[in-house]
Amino acid sequence: MNTKIISWILQLIVVIILGQTLFFKFSDAPETVELFSQLGMGAFGYKLIGALELFACIMLLIPASVASGALLGWGLMTGAILAHVTKIGFAGEMGVLGSLAIVAWLLCIFIMLINRAHLPVLSTVFKHHKNELNS
Repeated sequence: MNTKIISWILQLIVVIILGQTLFFKFSDAPETVELFSQLGMGAFGYKLIGALELFACIMLLIPASVASGALLGWGLMTGAILAHVTKIGFAGEMGVLGSLAIVAWLLCIFIMLINRAHLPVLSTVFKHHKNELNS
């Protein structure tokens, strides 16, 4: 299967995972308020994270910004995973949210690898590594 098609499938899955929580963040849903209060963050915190997640979703749907959108999504999901590991836990509904964060985190890595030529640091690292293998 073509890597562009694989990337698009992965991108859409990440957009769905990130996008499904946006309504809750932007509508001050009680679940969101409670979750972010456990993290010591108020409305500004979850709305900022929601805006960044929305921005990552948009970037993942624009071909020229896919790699950057995956990098942003990866960073956001790293924070979500750390929050689950250190404060929130994985019990009950939190387990589902934590699991989705892990899935999105992994998919963002695959998207970045597929589109690594558009991320200067990764393209340089892989180019250097490829040159070492060919030497």
